[in-house]
Amino acid sequence: MKIYNMIMAGGGGTRFWPLSRQEHPKQLLNLSGEDALINETIKRINTLSDKENLFIVANEKQIDLLKQTVGDMCEHTNILPEPSARNTAAAIGYAAFNIMKKHGDGIMCVYPADHYIKNEVEFTNVLNKAIKVADKNEKLVTVGIAPTFPSTGYGYINFNKEIEYNNAAYDVVEFVEKPNHETAKAYIECGKYVWNSGMFVWKVSKILEDFKRYLPKIYDKLEKLSQFIGTDKEEEMLREIYPTIPSISIDYGIMERSNDVIVVPGDFGWNDVGSWDVLGAIYPSDKEGNIKRGETIAIDSKDCIVYSEDKLIATVGIKNLIVVSTDDAVMVCNKDKAQDVKKIVDELIKNNNTGYM
Repeated sequence: MKIYNMIMAGGGGTRFWPLSRQEHPKQLLNLSGEDALINETIKRINTLSDKENLFIVANEKQIDLLKQTVGDMCEHTNILPEPSARNTAAAIGYAAFNIMKKHGDGIMCVYPADHYIKNEVEFTNVLNKAIKVADKNEKLVTVGIAPTFPSTGYGYINFNKEIEYNNAAYDVVEFVEKPNHETAKAYIECGKYVWNSGMFVWKVSKILEDFKRYLPKIYDKLEKLSQFIGTDKEEEMLREIYPTIPSISIDYGIMERSNDVIVVPGDFGWNDVGSWDVLGAIYPSDKEGNIKRGETIAIDSKDCIVYSEDKLIATVGIKNLIVVSTDDAVMVCNKDKAQDVKKIVDELIKNNNTGYM
């Protein structure tokens, strides 16, 4: 059975403001110093499937820059534009219908565009296990990450070790939202929980069947849209239909409702690079625990993140802060409030201050 890779690249990366903007979001940034996050994702998965079987779904405002960024690593006809953001269920269903229409059934592997992974060899091993399980079972397979600390910033998956599939996967009992610290500690100690990575593997036919069962309104709209794929009316109908699709995540819409979900645990140095406070997964810190990028001077400063894109940042006597400077904005916050950076974008939207978005 053919293998198809699908990358979700429609996110705004608002927790990485002011570096991440609407037309230049986090997934197109070179945070690691090696390449844009989306290109690092493509390079990781290109051994699993051919380039012509790679599909990317992204906001139409980002399409031109996305095509420029990925170059010839993806067929540009397989870069699917979203006229409006309708969350992950719509994006995955849109890609699934495109794959089925253009190629027929196969194994569909779904990845976020902006994760950081240290051990790519083990990552490939885990994905190959997930692909094998999905090929042999009519199941929705998700990849879980073996937790390394009691994170309160990740969702968790509770799984049953007694029900096993192909010596690799286990029945999912439930998905759990971000817990408090004590609950997270208990999850790790019992050994029955993994972090929810947001990576999925399934047959195209299986996920479409479950869209029809659990999200019929989305299924009906995407099925109607699929009738125009490859025709001269495709763009017109995309603009007409897509913005009317209900906005819901694949987790809420299908994964948490289905009885056919199994998880393949993995441990490959994963980080979702979701906010400024996790840059320590990518960069080493100095002896005072500071992570510094660009031109910086840190005096009597401890456990800080200082990121300069264009000018010298000098700090004296500060602790546990994030300081970011771009050509038109400066952002300062406590590391404990890194998740709240997205509130700045909310405030900019509220004040119609679009020049900084």
